[in-house]
Amino acid sequence: MISNRHGSRRFRRGASAVAALALVAAACGGSDDAETSVDDAATEADAGDEAEAETEADAETEAESDGDTEEDAGDAEEVDAEAEDDNGGIIEGEQIEVAEGTVEVRWFIGLGTGSQDEQIDAQDEIVKTFNASQDEVTLVPQYVDNAVASDVLATQIAGGDAPDLIGPVGLAGSNAFAGQYLDLDPLVASSGYDIDQFGDAKDVYRDPVDGLLGIPFAVFPSAIFYNTELFDEAGLPYPPAEYGDGGITMYGEGTEFEGEWNYDKLEEIALILSVDSNGNDATSAEYDQSSIEQFGYVHQWTEDPAAQGSFFGAGSVVQEDGSAAIPEQWVAEWKWYQNMVHVNGATPNADYQASDALAGNAFNSGRVAMANTHLWYTCCLFDEDGNARTNFNLAAVPNYEGTVTSKLHGDSFRIHKDTDNPEQTFAALQYLLEEGALDLLTVYGAAPAREDIREDYFAGLDEIFTQGVNWGVIMTGLDYPDVPNHEANMPNFLESDALIKEFSAPLMSDPDFDIDAAVAEMEADLNAIFGT
Repeated sequence: MISNRHGSRRFRRGASAVAALALVAAACGGSDDAETSVDDAATEADAGDEAEAETEADAETEAESDGDTEEDAGDAEEVDAEAEDDNGGIIEGEQIEVAEGTVEVRWFIGLGTGSQDEQIDAQDEIVKTFNASQDEVTLVPQYVDNAVASDVLATQIAGGDAPDLIGPVGLAGSNAFAGQYLDLDPLVASSGYDIDQFGDAKDVYRDPVDGLLGIPFAVFPSAIFYNTELFDEAGLPYPPAEYGDGGITMYGEGTEFEGEWNYDKLEEIALILSVDSNGNDATSAEYDQSSIEQFGYVHQWTEDPAAQGSFFGAGSVVQEDGSAAIPEQWVAEWKWYQNMVHVNGATPNADYQASDALAGNAFNSGRVAMANTHLWYTCCLFDEDGNARTNFNLAAVPNYEGTVTSKLHGDSFRIHKDTDNPEQTFAALQYLLEEGALDLLTVYGAAPAREDIREDYFAGLDEIFTQGVNWGVIMTGLDYPDVPNHEANMPNFLESDALIKEFSAPLMSDPDFDIDAAVAEMEADLNAIFGT
């Protein structure tokens, strides 16, 4: 059996020369529980952490930037980018000089991605370029460890010291502070900013009560990542490279494996690709699950219950009457994945994933044939010497009972409602969304929400991954998002979200875990939290 690895499960990141990718997810939401959420975040040490966001936030690789920008040498007040010497989650960055006559805009980074060591220098360069480009605003970044960012932000807000700009952050990361964000509609109107360039996506972050809370910045659609070498070795056709009508497509046309590309077909192929130390695959009665050397499939850092449940179809735990109920398709997916892990042995369980061989990054180990994950995962496809993997490609997501769902993450920036300088903060935001966007997106490993710069973005990725990756299929996944999103807001978000995530551990580690009983208990507990 693959030996267990003790201690941290965080993988060693490749130090790629130009940005590889990163993540973190989340997006918007509105709630009338804002004050409660802020108080909860300030008092509960780990309440703001998200299981999926934790692993994804670790999924960030290095981005380097060229050259230095001249700083104004005039009279200036020196501001430490992290403000505190006693740490408390604040990460040291470069000191920024606030030039005389300019307005300081504080940018809080870490609620989502952006506070990894590998990202800070590149963001500092972007900040310096903006500051040197005009004489009205000095943008000052404040980097905060993602693990405690919710607590730090809640403390700042409660103390009347809220930052001006927050982000990038996705739905889950922002939900704890619903009700704390400024409506951007007046600023969009007064500045003439072209919000229509985003098409229908322009209203993704619009709340029916609070207005426009964010502007699209980064998108992370999902796809099947597959190991071409393992497929070639097994003599199997690759998963489909494009979607068909309505997203439905076929696998292995013209071969003995031909069939509709759904989760049953994925399971069939995954069993063939799962191999034990004696060379038996998972279709054999001799297959030894105590000595597995290669697995057919994994949810790569997408094992959060709501996240993986959405692979079988979008849904919400919040019903029209405000009560809680787990979507039936999510329960079906949880049972399917439990079967893949504990019955088929085609997916690594918790022990295997923590082993030396898989090292907490299963697909990148070369021992897993397929993974369902997001575009941000390109951050982490490197060997120990920092060389990009060239043995993978991307394929269409399977359908479940005729429905294709390419689970979506997206990030935006928020302006705090209590900022004293909304116009100046929006000016800084405009720079990050426009002139600074491509460099910043590269730091974060995010595809642009702006279609006009996507070609340049993927050209940069092709310089890293030289095998000719099928980026088109993952971007086509934007046509099949999970609506409602799996990170959407819900009553008492922090407590509710933490409760749902408790489901993950027994699902991955306990073969006898009773899903139906656990779901019934979860629904009862959620209804108590919801007050219904």
